[in-house]
Amino acid sequence: QVRLAESGGGSVQSAESLRLSCTASGHPDMIGRILCMAWFRQSPGKEREGVAAINPTLGTTFSAVSVKGRSTISHDSAKNTLLLQMTGLKHEDSAMYYCAARTSYCYPGEFDASTYTSWGQGTQVTVSS
Repeated sequence: QVRLAESGGGSVQSAESLRLSCTASGHPDMIGRILCMAWFRQSPGKEREGVAAINPTLGTTFSAVSVKGRSTISHDSAKNTLLLQMTGLKHEDSAMYYCAARTSYCYPGEFDASTYTSWGQGTQVTVSS
């Protein structure tokens, strides 16, 4: 079992930046099986949507169209930490942000939440206009 814990959310003004973190913990063998980590977000009344994903062992990254050019996903393997740097935040970026992981690779344009086996509790991001 891999446990994921997000941090870094908060309330910011439009156009500001924010960095979210997600730390994975658990048995090293289980953590070592993770091939894909991603950020999803969900706001009230809307479906959970993928934001960005990374294959930590390959370094390949993918971003949703809605955040392309405004977000950078990265992974610090020494700290088992997933990061999401977002700039130029907009009101519509307000949502609960979740970290997720799975044992199969990520692919461009594919953000199927049902394929992720580990989820964090989420961190709230609120962007004021």
